[in-house]
Amino acid sequence: MNIITWNCNMAFRKKWHVLMKYEADIFVIQECEHPKKYKASEVIPGYNQFLWFGENENKGVGIITFGDYHVIAKDNHHPEYRYIIPLQIRGPKEFDLYAVWAMSHKTKSKGYVGQLWGALQVYTQLENSIWIGDFNSNAIWNKERKNGNHGDVAELLQEQGVISLYHGLLRETEGEESQPTIYLLKNKEKPFHLDYCFAPTDMITKHTTIEVGQYKDWIKLSDHMPIIISDLGN
Repeated sequence: MNIITWNCNMAFRKKWHVLMKYEADIFVIQECEHPKKYKASEVIPGYNQFLWFGENENKGVGIITFGDYHVIAKDNHHPEYRYIIPLQIRGPKEFDLYAVWAMSHKTKSKGYVGQLWGALQVYTQLENSIWIGDFNSNAIWNKERKNGNHGDVAELLQEQGVISLYHGLLRETEGEESQPTIYLLKNKEKPFHLDYCFAPTDMITKHTTIEVGQYKDWIKLSDHMPIIISDLGN
């Protein structure tokens, strides 16, 4: 199974084609337009389903499946965490998927990683779940929160057998990532690692890989780089 997550920086109708060469089974796209804005069924060939969540039709979260994979929105979506979306994936591999676009909040403690921490108190059945997307957080800011920081999120998931594929496969330490996933405002001098895929350890095989898009290839399209996961659970 191949999965791609990418904050596309809007106008996905003009960008989807650059992802097709990876032959992904699932796209998780942040800042994605509502599919009705561009007749997605006529634009993106061969997809099964395109679920979209959001309030602004120009930038929400899109989940697109291909091949033998299908997606179902679960009925326990907590309104306080509207951009942490609980889904069920059905197909050759079946699991829960949480599509993440962590946002700011009028209450600082509930913004960004605070949303993830809060969602993890609500969605507690984590053993067979993938958490993927734009977390807008990193361990470098752990000290700014006494409770519910990025380190706490990673630790809680790990206790349930769900780990960051980037750190697990590339053997890098949280907060010391060598590959940025965003260049803030497209500035090469402002790199951060804010996008992740956390997956169950029993879905990782000797063939599983993770790739972060490179600045030179993607910066004209978005300030975020895509994360491409291949052969997960195969």
